[in-house]
Amino acid sequence: MTHTLEPMKLTLHHINLSTDKVEEMDDFYRDVLGLAREQEGLPTLEKSKGYSGDVAFVSDGAVQTHLAQRDVLAANKTGSWLNPLSRGHIAYRTDDLAAFKAHLDAQGIPYADWGHTAVAGWAQIFFYDPDGNVIEVHQVMEG
Repeated sequence: MTHTLEPMKLTLHHINLSTDKVEEMDDFYRDVLGLAREQEGLPTLEKSKGYSGDVAFVSDGAVQTHLAQRDVLAANKTGSWLNPLSRGHIAYRTDDLAAFKAHLDAQGIPYADWGHTAVAGWAQIFFYDPDGNVIEVHQVMEG
């Protein structure tokens, strides 16, 4: 397995925690950990296309935490085989999703291509690490 991803770039963008207690989690992460309510660069959720849960957004100023209402049927509603909203996921942003998908193909790693199903303006894929943790890689699409 090769360990370089040149020329595409990945940066940690957010951690998604799936919860049945969005408001309580929002209070906890803001009051106990001192994270700020995120106001900038928030995704526009496509609630009519599959995932329609509530989400609170907090940040340390560099990395967002998405506190998302758990939805065990999100994959089913979107026609996907992988559900990033049952246990949560970590998300990286790339500047070249096509190249990253080609990299995964070369590595033999299957991924679920959610396209623009969940977030307007983002192309998203999801896949599993060797321990079953869900990883998202997305690219902000122009226009």
